[in-house]
Amino acid sequence: MGDAFYRRHMFLCLNQRENGEQACNNSGLADEMFHVAKAHAKALGIHGPDQVRVNRCGCLGRCCEGPVAVVYPEAVWYTYVDADDVREIVESHLRDGVPVSRLRI
Repeated sequence: MGDAFYRRHMFLCLNQRENGEQACNNSGLADEMFHVAKAHAKALGIHGPDQVRVNRCGCLGRCCEGPVAVVYPEAVWYTYVDADDVREIVESHLRDGVPVSRLRI
Protein backbone atom coordinates (compact mmCIF):
# COMPACT_ATOMS: atom_id res chain seq x y z
CA MET A 1 0.00 0.00 0.00
CA GLY A 2 1.22 3.53 -0.80
CA ASP A 3 0.99 6.64 1.36
CA ALA A 4 -2.74 6.99 0.74
CA PHE A 5 -4.98 4.40 2.32
CA TYR A 6 -7.35 4.68 -0.67
CA ARG A 7 -6.40 5.42 -4.26
CA ARG A 8 -9.65 7.36 -4.72
CA HIS A 9 -12.42 8.37 -2.34
CA MET A 10 -15.97 9.28 -3.40
CA PHE A 11 -18.20 11.26 -1.05
CA LEU A 12 -21.94 11.61 -1.69
CA CYS A 13 -23.81 14.35 0.16
CA LEU A 14 -26.79 12.88 2.01
CA ASN A 15 -27.64 16.05 3.93
CA GLN A 16 -31.32 16.88 4.31
CA ARG A 17 -32.21 20.51 4.97
CA GLU A 18 -35.45 21.16 6.78
CA ASN A 19 -35.48 24.95 6.67
CA GLY A 20 -36.91 25.33 3.17
CA GLU A 21 -33.59 25.47 1.34
CA GLN A 22 -33.05 23.16 -1.61
CA ALA A 23 -32.05 19.73 -0.30
CA CYS A 24 -28.84 18.11 -1.48
CA ASN A 25 -30.43 14.69 -1.44
CA ASN A 26 -32.98 15.47 -4.16
CA SER A 27 -35.94 13.96 -2.26
CA GLY A 28 -34.07 10.88 -1.11
CA LEU A 29 -32.23 10.14 -4.36
CA ALA A 30 -28.79 10.60 -2.81
CA ASP A 31 -29.31 7.92 -0.15
CA GLU A 32 -30.33 5.39 -2.80
CA MET A 33 -27.42 6.41 -5.06
CA PHE A 34 -24.92 5.99 -2.22
CA HIS A 35 -25.97 2.34 -1.96
CA VAL A 36 -25.80 1.95 -5.76
CA ALA A 37 -22.27 3.40 -5.89
CA LYS A 38 -20.94 1.31 -3.01
CA ALA A 39 -22.51 -1.92 -4.28
CA HIS A 40 -21.20 -1.28 -7.80
CA ALA A 41 -17.65 -0.63 -6.55
CA LYS A 42 -17.81 -3.87 -4.54
CA ALA A 43 -19.19 -5.81 -7.52
CA LEU A 44 -16.30 -4.51 -9.65
CA GLY A 45 -13.85 -5.67 -6.97
CA ILE A 46 -12.38 -2.20 -6.48
CA HIS A 47 -13.72 -1.29 -3.00
CA GLY A 48 -11.30 -1.54 -0.10
CA PRO A 49 -7.86 -0.58 1.19
CA ASP A 50 -5.38 0.50 -1.51
CA GLN A 51 -8.30 0.74 -3.94
CA VAL A 52 -11.35 2.99 -3.61
CA ARG A 53 -13.93 3.87 -1.00
CA VAL A 54 -17.46 5.23 -1.33
CA ASN A 55 -18.70 7.26 1.65
CA ARG A 56 -21.82 9.13 2.62
CA CYS A 57 -21.28 12.56 4.13
CA GLY A 58 -23.10 15.61 5.39
CA CYS A 59 -23.38 18.94 3.64
CA LEU A 60 -20.71 19.64 1.03
CA GLY A 61 -21.88 23.24 0.61
CA ARG A 62 -23.10 22.98 -2.99
CA CYS A 63 -26.81 22.50 -2.26
CA CYS A 64 -28.13 24.38 -5.27
CA GLU A 65 -26.18 22.03 -7.56
CA GLY A 66 -27.41 18.86 -5.82
CA PRO A 67 -27.42 16.06 -5.61
CA VAL A 68 -23.63 16.25 -5.45
CA ALA A 69 -20.66 13.96 -5.08
CA VAL A 70 -16.93 14.61 -5.07
CA VAL A 71 -14.01 12.30 -5.88
CA TYR A 72 -10.61 12.78 -4.25
CA PRO A 73 -7.68 13.13 -4.62
CA GLU A 74 -8.59 14.82 -7.93
CA ALA A 75 -11.31 16.97 -6.29
CA VAL A 76 -13.74 16.42 -9.17
CA TRP A 77 -17.30 17.51 -8.36
CA TYR A 78 -20.30 15.73 -9.87
CA THR A 79 -24.04 15.88 -10.06
CA TYR A 80 -26.19 12.99 -11.24
CA VAL A 81 -29.79 12.11 -12.02
CA ASP A 82 -29.97 8.32 -11.77
CA ALA A 83 -28.21 5.03 -11.04
CA ASP A 84 -26.73 4.87 -14.55
CA ASP A 85 -24.91 8.17 -13.91
CA VAL A 86 -23.55 6.93 -10.59
CA ARG A 87 -22.40 3.61 -12.04
CA GLU A 88 -20.65 5.54 -14.83
CA ILE A 89 -18.75 7.63 -12.26
CA VAL A 90 -17.72 4.48 -10.39
CA GLU A 91 -16.52 2.72 -13.53
CA SER A 92 -14.93 5.61 -15.38
CA HIS A 93 -13.47 7.69 -12.56
CA LEU A 94 -13.05 5.40 -9.55
CA ARG A 95 -11.95 2.32 -11.48
CA ASP A 96 -10.34 3.76 -14.64
CA GLY A 97 -9.19 7.19 -13.42
CA VAL A 98 -11.09 9.06 -16.15
CA PRO A 99 -13.46 11.79 -14.90
CA VAL A 100 -16.93 11.83 -16.45
CA SER A 101 -17.00 15.25 -18.10
CA ARG A 102 -20.75 15.32 -18.83
CA LEU A 103 -21.57 14.98 -15.10
CA ARG A 104 -18.99 17.44 -13.75
CA ILE A 105 -20.15 20.55 -11.96
